Amino acid sequence: MKKFILLMVIVLMCMSGAAWAGKGELKIFTWSEYMDEATFPQAFEKATGIKVSLDMYESNEEMMAKLQSGGIGQYDIIIPSDYIIPSLINLKLLTPLDHSKIPNLKNLSEKFTSPEFDPGNKFTAGYQWGTVGLMYNKKKLSQEDVQSWSILFDPSKKPGAFYLIDSVRDMLGIALLYLGYDFNSVNPKELKAAADLLVTTKKREACLGFKGGVGGKNDVISGVAAAAVVYNGDAIQTVSEHPDTYGFIVPKEGGTIWIDSMCIPAKAPNLDAAHQWINWVLIPENSAALSNYNHYASPNKAAIPFLVKEDLDNSGVWPTPEIIKTLRFVKDLGKDNKIIDQAWTRVKSH
Repeated sequence: MKKFILLMVIVLMCMSGAAWAGKGELKIFTWSEYMDEATFPQAFEKATGIKVSLDMYESNEEMMAKLQSGGIGQYDIIIPSDYIIPSLINLKLLTPLDHSKIPNLKNLSEKFTSPEFDPGNKFTAGYQWGTVGLMYNKKKLSQEDVQSWSILFDPSKKPGAFYLIDSVRDMLGIALLYLGYDFNSVNPKELKAAADLLVTTKKREACLGFKGGVGGKNDVISGVAAAAVVYNGDAIQTVSEHPDTYGFIVPKEGGTIWIDSMCIPAKAPNLDAAHQWINWVLIPENSAALSNYNHYASPNKAAIPFLVKEDLDNSGVWPTPEIIKTLRFVKDLGKDNKIIDQAWTRVKSH
């Protein structure tokens, strides 16, 4: 009898383990500090029984390289930026979304429904959107100082120590705008001029080099740098908490507007969990929780009533129409991406 009871206990334990294993694990590859890691994954786990694990990257290029070296079979969710998505699609690194499993796609605003880089949202669902601009220490730089990107690019200006952002399209695009060229130019002469400007800038004593947005932000906070080119959300929380010490601005020449989207890699091990995650994130309250933590704007129209009013009124989070006019999306350049890569190699190697 004891053996029978023991056998039943083992069977029940195996059944319980099998039930948990059926729900499985969701592996997400995402930008650092892109959700409240202490609460957001846990809320999904509580709602679905699916355990979440996170790995981080600091650039789209880093993420793509990891996918190409085996990551397509390692992760269930990635969160790339708009400009790199056509390349991910063309290289067959993504799985098409099953819209029948994501009814909350209907919550996306019209601006982010069927975007140019992914007609019909075949592969993507919007996560967060924002801008690239300049975070600065107000005790070292005035608002007048930072109205133009000349504060970094004009050698006659004295900004103190600063960082450029380690993002090829954002940094080259900003340099092109400053020179009066198209943000997405593939004109060799214009790209050479932009690359030369960045080389000259990085060689100045005040320039500390290139860093990701989070690293640049942290060095402004620590006092290592007076300014850094960063993603707006990286800066806004600190700016909101210390408005007399720190500021964020998109200088008058303009900068990047971007949207990051949730995608499923081509050989994702847990497709069902991936679809559950996307649908769960698109619940209005959950999308709002992301934005309220990150201080990025939400592409989820249904989330707006749940957003913090201070962010809705903050042009650093929700740009004014005047600022929007100066912003540019990074376009996929197809075969011309090689020209961009050559220009960036020149910047980094000289």
